[in-house]
Amino acid sequence: MKHTTNLIVLLLITSLTYANRTPAWTELTLHPAQSTEAAQKYRLLPKIEEQTDTDAVPLYQKAIQSLPDDFNSKQFSDWRSLPPDQLPAKEVESVLKKLKPSLDLLTQATRCTQCNWPAVKPGQVSKQVMDDLRKYRQFAFILDVRAKLQIAQDQNDQAIETIKTALTMAKHMGDAPTLVQGLVGMAIASLNLGRVEQLIQSDNAPDLYWALEELPQPLVDMTKTMDLEIANLKNYNILVRRAFEKQLKPAHDRVRMQMNHVDRKIAALQCIEALRLYAGIHDGKFPEKLSDVTEIKIPNDPVTQKPFSYTSTGTEAVLELEETEGSEGRDAIRYELKLKE
Repeated sequence: MKHTTNLIVLLLITSLTYANRTPAWTELTLHPAQSTEAAQKYRLLPKIEEQTDTDAVPLYQKAIQSLPDDFNSKQFSDWRSLPPDQLPAKEVESVLKKLKPSLDLLTQATRCTQCNWPAVKPGQVSKQVMDDLRKYRQFAFILDVRAKLQIAQDQNDQAIETIKTALTMAKHMGDAPTLVQGLVGMAIASLNLGRVEQLIQSDNAPDLYWALEELPQPLVDMTKTMDLEIANLKNYNILVRRAFEKQLKPAHDRVRMQMNHVDRKIAALQCIEALRLYAGIHDGKFPEKLSDVTEIKIPNDPVTQKPFSYTSTGTEAVLELEETEGSEGRDAIRYELKLKE
């Protein structure tokens, strides 16, 4: 059965992308920020005036087709593992220059107002879809390395545009008709939130509080696709349908946890940017309590709707998101923050 085959694929992917995740403990060294009109102009998804009323999918396909046959994915994997100051800048720039036609098409696709993915038969993931997903992952690695280099070279505005392209592609993939596509989108979003962590630590980083605040929740929304999978089971007899529903539930639960994890990470980063703004106004010090921040709104955990756990010594702070029910600690997040003088 096609549905059974693709259910196995879904279970495998969700187990690989979530079950082995350990709680994220991240150290960030930050500079106090100033609240300026310039900082409020930044966005991590395209503004209306940047968009064109066209369909993104044909442009995504052109971008995929234009990737060179000799593209070296291992090279980009190696670059992604290097600290920013150890990137071979000239070599990376040379390779990125060759990839510019493909990246330009990708950027155009992410500036479209529509993304009309081809319909698929219920429960089926074609070989073409799987082949294309490999290319989308390659694009994600390319964009990640480009943003990494741009941040290392203090090209923060360019890096934000690169991150914007990647996050928009991730959001588009969440609208695709199969969960496998959405899961790749989820991975792309997580990857680029890691790049945001690098960006906000740079000396001249603009504060991204407002850009993070405007991101939708969920950023990568696979709810409709999951609902459609359940609805499509109506064509089976009741015993088979119940068996499939029982099999789908743990996979769907893990997908929802991943969606929540991305949204919690965004809220945590927004909170950190609020702390940077506070430090910029209050002599380079973190607040004693989150409630001391009154200039702007501190977000709550979007899953629990409770304030984040927070402790501070002034120049150092810890921000934590506790595990949610059923996650067994895999979605816990801890940021250890330090301020540069």
